[in-house]
Parts: sequence; C-alpha cells; structure tokens
Amino acid sequence: MFENLREDLNRAMRETRTDPNWKPSLGKRFEVMVRHSTWPVVAYRFSRWARSVRIPVIKQLLQIFGLFFRKWVELFTSVHIDVRADIGPGFVIHSVYAINLGATKIGKNFTIATGCLISHACRGIGDDVYFGPGAKLVGDAKIGSNVVIAANSLVFTDVRSDMMVMGVPARIKLAGGRPQRFVKKAEEAVPAAEAKAGPAGAPEPSRTAASVSA
Repeated sequence: MFENLREDLNRAMRETRTDPNWKPSLGKRFEVMVRHSTWPVVAYRFSRWARSVRIPVIKQLLQIFGLFFRKWVELFTSVHIDVRADIGPGFVIHSVYAINLGATKIGKNFTIATGCLISHACRGIGDDVYFGPGAKLVGDAKIGSNVVIAANSLVFTDVRSDMMVMGVPARIKLAGGRPQRFVKKAEEAVPAAEAKAGPAGAPEPSRTAASVSA
C-alpha cells in the first residue's frame, strides 16, 4: 500500500514538472494531499491493503473503517473505485466527479479524468494509459500500453499498444499514443516578444521610400 501510494503522490506532484532534478517543497506536498483528486486514491489504496491483512478481528475492523472511508470520499468526490481493482503505482486522477472504475487489472502510471467509465468486464489495461474526460470502456475489451483514449470516446474493441483512439464508437486510431504531461517543455515556452525581436543587436529594418514619403 505505502509504496504504491508514495508513487501515486510523487507522480501527482511531478506531473507538471519537466526538470528531473526538481524536488517538491513542503507546501507542494501539502497541496497535493488536500486535493479532491487525491482522496479517492488514498481510500482505494487503504481499502485494498485492508483486504490483505491476515490478523483476525483487526482485518475486519480495518475493512469496516475502509468501507466507511470510501463511502465518505465517494459522497464528496463522486469517484467510485472498486476495491477489487488491481491498479499499479503512479495512479493519478486529474479531475473528480462521475468516475466509475470497475474490478479490472491496470498497469502503472494510469491517468483518468472526470466522467470516465471502465466496466468490470474489461480484460485489462497496460502501462502509461490516459483516459480523457468522458471516455468510456465497456465490454470485454483489452487496452495495451502507452495508449491515449481521447475525450468522450466509447471503446468497445481491443486497442493495441502505442495508439491513440477516438470516436463514438472509437474507430479512429492514430499511431504514437503517449501519456499526457499537460505542460510545455521549458525550451518550447519562448515568449512571443522574444520570438519577434530577432538577434540581439540587429539593426532595425530600413524604411522604404513609400514609408518616408508618407
């Protein structure tokens, strides 16, 4: 539980950071812990861990507490994660409300957004998969690794690895799906003024005869 939860929180903190040497401050750690999207992950991890406890009575007490904890979190976030789901480390919820995640096996670095449905019949989801807002996965489909399910897509059939799918039903398939970071790289974030300025010390363009006469 604790190792997976640590990876979940670390990924949530580093998701918008491109510097590999960046270290989260105490304020950033607190901000992640109080997010609405963090508590469903914590409740799921705790409830799943409670199922693995072997000590009689203690196990039942932990499961009862986990049940009430999950229901309380569901009441405020509208996120239901089946305790039988097997989700790898790096699980991140981008935005809460109207999320229903069934009992299926999911790999590491899984990202899900608001309005998503993953049915119990799903045969499995690989690593580094992103479900956009409103995406639905129904039936006994299987999703490979490094896959992006575009917003509001409806998936009925299997999706192989390294793909991006979209549509209702999701028939448009594009090669090169990749996990979403939702941040521009530092070298790409060039201010518009700097882009227009040109090299430093460059002379201003000479005025034409027409502009002089005007």
